[in-house]
Order: sequence, then C-alpha cells, then structure tokens
Amino acid sequence: MDHTTEQLTTLTENNTGRVDREKIETAITMLLEAVGEDPSREGLLDTPKRVAKMYEEMFSGLHSDPKEYFKTVFNEDHEELVFVKDIPFHSMCEHHLVPFYGKAHVAYLPKDGKVTGLSKLARAVETTARRPQLQERITSTVADAIMDMLSPHGAYVIVEAEHMCMTMRGIKKPGAKTVTTAARGVYETDHVLRNEVMTLLKMD
Repeated sequence: MDHTTEQLTTLTENNTGRVDREKIETAITMLLEAVGEDPSREGLLDTPKRVAKMYEEMFSGLHSDPKEYFKTVFNEDHEELVFVKDIPFHSMCEHHLVPFYGKAHVAYLPKDGKVTGLSKLARAVETTARRPQLQERITSTVADAIMDMLSPHGAYVIVEAEHMCMTMRGIKKPGAKTVTTAARGVYETDHVLRNEVMTLLKMD
C-alpha cells in the first residue's frame, strides 16, 4: 500500500474497518470553512453527510481484493481468447481527489481450460477502481490478478479514461483521453495475439 492510500485508509477507517462517516463529515465541514464558505447555510447543511455517504461508496474497494473474484474457476475445453470490452468504471484520482472515468477492456488466453465467469472480470475492474487510484495502477492490478489466480497463457488489459484533473484545472483540456495497457505472459512478446485483441476492440 502506498503512502497516500495508507493515509486515507487511516483517516476513513474506524476500529471495525468500516468508513467513519463522522470523521468525513467533520473534514468536509472544515474544508468548506477553509475555502470561505458557510457550512450552516441552507444549501450546505447536509453536504457533509452527502459527501460521507458518497465516499463510503466510492472508496469501498479499499477493503476488497480483486483477486477474490477469480477464486471461482471452471474447467472448460477452451484455450482461445476471452475478451470483455467496454467495461465502464469511475475512480478518484489520488493526486487531486477528483474523478476520472472511462472504459476497461480485459482479455486473457486460458491455459489448461481454466476460465472464470465473465462478470468477474468486470467486478475486478470495479473493485480496483473504487479507491484513490492511478489509471496505470488499475490497469496493472487487474492484469496481475488474472495472471496470479488463473495462470493463463497471458493477459492483456487496456484502460481508456478522461481525467477531471485535466479538464477542470491545470491544462484544462476537456475530451482528452488517456490510454494505458498492461501486457502479461504471451501478450508481452506476441504481436499477432495483441493485434487480435486490438482488432476486436475496434469492432462494434
């Protein structure tokens, strides 16, 4: 766990491992005061509670391991490409605590007929995204979880996202997309297999 995530975990957890909404409400109230707002005005009265509830949902992945979804496997006579594309996700940039969102595309090449449920790939993406994150880390974490738990010939994960820290502040370039990839196993060196995934990705 990196330092930033460790700090946030300490801030938002109580002794039971659940999000401490009271601490979040206090922090949001202080934040509103710090920027010159009046937390007691009508429009902001329930804002700390709303934000606490939202953070509980958005950061729920802090207490989950995406590898858990790949413990359920099936033995099928299938060693061809498995590819789930256009998995929507949203996450929170750990540098500025503003959202980024987009789609993930997850492919793997089963070995010895060992496959998992298709929904598990989507759930792994969702769980990985629901914490203070970097897009690069989401991409590599999902690929590594597949390799560790399914032991396939290879895995290839592609993530494309728009970052509000580029849209709302700084360079202010709405619509700019960031694409990250993680190639594992045979996909690290086999350009033909990677091209197969990219061709399918472009198909409607």
